Amino acid sequence: MQYKVRLKKTDEGYAVWCPYLPGCCSQGDTEAEALENIKDAIKSYLDIVDQLNKDEESRYVELGEPIYA
Repeated sequence: MQYKVRLKKTDEGYAVWCPYLPGCCSQGDTEAEALENIKDAIKSYLDIVDQLNKDEESRYVELGEPIYA
């Protein structure tokens, strides 16, 4: 699964965030480090969402091709 992320150079290094997962962000000294760190942040974010919704009835849908450019 792929997630679109945004990356911005800052005075401290690089900030990175996932626009489709509110509050999911990270940083790194280099672009590569920031991109690795956001992977961990996304995994943690999704794990927490799963835990918070574990007792809720859910359905799954298949999107096929990405709907976002």
